[in-house]
Amino acid sequence: MVSHVDHTEHDVHVIITEQGVADLRGLPPRFRATRIIENCAHPDYREPLLDYFGRACIGAPGKHTPHLLDEALSWHTRFLRHGTMRFD
Repeated sequence: MVSHVDHTEHDVHVIITEQGVADLRGLPPRFRATRIIENCAHPDYREPLLDYFGRACIGAPGKHTPHLLDEALSWHTRFLRHGTMRFD
């Protein structure tokens, strides 16, 4: 979850980061999320992101793009308070 998006999910086909490449063509949002986490997220954040996403898939009211709204932006709050998004 990001705090601001300038495009819809359908505009993005491939994401390239320092960690890798995620080809998102033809994938629904839930599969896109997993592909991005596994291929593009920093290794320090992959496990917490997959944990969040798994819990969101089970507990979120919206199943198309599942989010736990109470928790989604807490990563940004953690960064503002502690200078890092890590859970250490």
